[in-house]
Amino acid sequence: MTVTDVTSTSLTKANGLGTATMPTRLYTDPAHFDLEVEQVFRRAWLKVGRVEQIPLPGDFFVKKIEMFSASIVITRSKNGEVRALHNVCSHRGNHVVLEEKGNASRFTCRYHSWTYRNTGELIGVTDPSGFFDLDKAKCGLTPVAVDVWDGWIFINMQPKPEVSLLEFLGPLADALAGIAYPHPENAIILTGEFKANWKAVADAFSESYHLSSIHPKTLAPIYAGRDNPYSRPVSANIYGAHRSFSTWLNTSYQTPEKAKVERWIYPVMETITGTRKEGEVNPLVEHPGINPSKSESWASDATWVFPNWNLQISANRFWNHEIWPTSVNTTRWEGRFYLPIATSVRERIQLEHFTAQMTDAMLEDLSNIERTQEGMESGAKPFLILQDSEILIRHNLETIVKWCASTRVAAALNS
Repeated sequence: MTVTDVTSTSLTKANGLGTATMPTRLYTDPAHFDLEVEQVFRRAWLKVGRVEQIPLPGDFFVKKIEMFSASIVITRSKNGEVRALHNVCSHRGNHVVLEEKGNASRFTCRYHSWTYRNTGELIGVTDPSGFFDLDKAKCGLTPVAVDVWDGWIFINMQPKPEVSLLEFLGPLADALAGIAYPHPENAIILTGEFKANWKAVADAFSESYHLSSIHPKTLAPIYAGRDNPYSRPVSANIYGAHRSFSTWLNTSYQTPEKAKVERWIYPVMETITGTRKEGEVNPLVEHPGINPSKSESWASDATWVFPNWNLQISANRFWNHEIWPTSVNTTRWEGRFYLPIATSVRERIQLEHFTAQMTDAMLEDLSNIERTQEGMESGAKPFLILQDSEILIRHNLETIVKWCASTRVAAALNS
């Protein structure tokens, strides 16, 4: 459901969510974390990349998923099909592919030179006569369930996924289908390690309530203003296990007079997030699933595909965050910001400025997120008090509780 009055209407109640406090143990309890790994992450479809990362037959990249001690090779076969394979040799378990990315029609284990096609079949064994009843047909690389939606590559860690990717995405798949993503082949990649539970990291990208406090100079001038000082969302939508909200744009924002470099590198009314002056038309803004309420004070959409992928879209660019838990209180963050390839000095400086601004914002979040984790682990407060603007945090926690209690994925999706 979409609600557009940022001052008087409760987004939480309008979307049928509860209003009670939420327990901090969801962020601190090792037993609950272990349950999340098995009940949520092993059963959900997990976004791992885009098709532009492997445009040619033989292209591949390796994705590490620490919570499963897993290394997954994502590759494009000769016939153009996207495959996913466990990066584990059938001989004695060594990693077969050591490079982060590349192009190869076959992979050879460095340990004893067992060789596999990039589709997984074992095609070469050194000194085969020394083995006992070795059946190469049964010794290929173990496949991982993989599917593609709208250019995004997903895997599922179950040997046989309980639901298809489209069933998992539900109404979100239709709502955001067919988006003309600009420059999907060119990503600036930022990464970071947090001493915090993965949900505490995800929470920072799930609400704009904190912008005026944590980002007073980097982000707040764009997303807060006299008419909306606390950056309340202009709309929020729930899509089963997934969720999104639209942020408010301060249309009165002007680049500060003293910000000489920023004033030179950006056209009038354009900011680092790609927001532009009112009335400008482009394919992203015209898509019915983007800014679904069609608010004139719209800045960007933040969509969460459960459990750990955040997709953000503004007027002329998009970026996304992957939040990967590595333990109950440590997390790896990957941010990818898709930007045009610079063709002039000004555009090159724009890219450098953008990277610096995003890095500054992440550094502002880093210490705050880790302090929050420490506070919750102290046990001083057994619950969180969530505000209406924190609707996406509430929905995520409620959804996690459902998935942890459900014996079947279909039941979790439909409850």
